[in-house]
Amino acid sequence: MRVLTKKKLKIGGIILVIVTTAGLSAANESLKSEEKNLKKSFPNLRVDNFRESPVKGLYEIVAGNQVFYFSPDGFLMFGELWSKDGKNLTAETREKVLAEKLKSIPLDKALKIGSGPHQVIEFTDPDCPFCRKVDELLAKRTDITRYVFFFPLRRIHPDAEKKARYILSQKEKENAFREVLSGTLDGKPIPQDENNASQLEEMEKVAQSIGVQGTPAIWIDGVAINGADIPRIKALLDGKGVNVPK
Repeated sequence: MRVLTKKKLKIGGIILVIVTTAGLSAANESLKSEEKNLKKSFPNLRVDNFRESPVKGLYEIVAGNQVFYFSPDGFLMFGELWSKDGKNLTAETREKVLAEKLKSIPLDKALKIGSGPHQVIEFTDPDCPFCRKVDELLAKRTDITRYVFFFPLRRIHPDAEKKARYILSQKEKENAFREVLSGTLDGKPIPQDENNASQLEEMEKVAQSIGVQGTPAIWIDGVAINGADIPRIKALLDGKGVNVPK
């Protein structure tokens, strides 16, 4: 039986570290080289993150909230990447990107409603029927803290901006929010106060910063909801969300 001395073991350990470090360095250089190749092929492409994808030889690109892929042969590919066990790897990456962005959202810019343990971040249009449907559910919950950002869809809801400004101009904003979302002001003249225009603009900038394009856009305790998915919202708030498909 061959016995290694402590000295030999130490030397072996050093060699192993050197080999491992060299391997990582080579991998990093290869990644940097492919990223340069990408920028050379697509000089106007925005790239926030570039890394190897789960598929050998294919690289994952994150740009804003978009995830797509690059082949060293010079091709960009858009689509969903699925694993053999049915996981949508592209969607998982998008959710991670959004989760990081959510951490930086200035919640002090939102209309805060409630003080329950569940955090609900929502981007809403006061005239969006789906937003009102979600509000019917959330208004009945006492276990949530809502952070509401207004994102009026002006092209399809011309009065939405006025209603958002009206809510923000009131001393009792939560009461005004309830008044508007319940439809009480529908078809009536809406009092306006131009002094709150900047607050609405700040809310819309927050929405744009995380890529919100439609309403309702909702996150419950950091988990994204696709539109007015009432069953999933209920399940997440009741602690059963893991059993409800997206």
